Amino acid sequence: MTLSMDTQSDASARRPTKNKPSVLFDAPGPRARLRNNIVTLVAAVVLLFIAYLIIARLSDQHQFDGKLWKPFTEEVVWTKQILPGLWGTLEAAAVAAVFALVFGVIFGLGRLSEHKWISVPAGAVVEFFRAIPLLIMIFFAQAGPPAIMDAFNRVLPPVSAFLALVIGLTLYNGSVLAEIFRSGINSIPKGQSEAGYSIGLRKGGVMLRILVPQAVTAMMPAVVSQLVVLLKDTALGYIVAYDDLLNEGLRVVSVNFGNTIPSIIVIAVIYIIINIALGLLATWLEKRSRRSRKSAARTLNTAAGAPPAVGMGSA
Repeated sequence: MTLSMDTQSDASARRPTKNKPSVLFDAPGPRARLRNNIVTLVAAVVLLFIAYLIIARLSDQHQFDGKLWKPFTEEVVWTKQILPGLWGTLEAAAVAAVFALVFGVIFGLGRLSEHKWISVPAGAVVEFFRAIPLLIMIFFAQAGPPAIMDAFNRVLPPVSAFLALVIGLTLYNGSVLAEIFRSGINSIPKGQSEAGYSIGLRKGGVMLRILVPQAVTAMMPAVVSQLVVLLKDTALGYIVAYDDLLNEGLRVVSVNFGNTIPSIIVIAVIYIIINIALGLLATWLEKRSRRSRKSAARTLNTAAGAPPAVGMGSA
């Protein structure tokens, strides 16, 4: 199946060109590009020089001596300290991520409700937990309930560090995710929902069948970025003595072997690897979602006897 010459000409006219200036800003000219390249080069040289000074200073303090790095070549350090700490970090992040996503979906949809008795309380909850520092929420989740029950002459078992950390991460990141979900759904053109109503769908059907599937692709980078933030925020469990990667690596390893700087570097590398893996996963999911949507659109066009949309290929 091929497009006619007129259709191809119209489609070509509608395609944006790469060099077309944006409405929001003017494309940089040759001098501006040269100036930007010079600034970038100078900044890179300055950063490299600062990194050299830091490395040289650490070397003078013998922080790169083999005896300080030797503990990380021993199996017992990994099996008894670092890997259990890594598991604690991933466990807290996974549990908090699930609850934060559920929290975000519920309160994000609540803020989109047309009923004030739903949208107003949902908005108040979201704004309240977004405004409180995460560390305060973790502290309160651990110390608050026993103190409150003690005021009523009731005894409550101590809240574990794991539970306090998960509660704090869920409330804070769930509130941020609620705003991401709300913004993502509001970013869909109104014509999409109007088309759904025109074929007889109710509000719930329009939301689940039309708006949410399109918003998921748009929201994916922001959602994964927030989950990366959640993963890094698990390091705050160090304050409440949770056995996470930072606690096991920095407190246990460095105290036993006196190698604080090497411990920090190893822990940072592990966090970086995990976050890069999450970023790659997000990119793969986004591409897969776009391919699925294009494939579905191509199937519908073929079934209707219409030519495939421009950019989706032709038979």
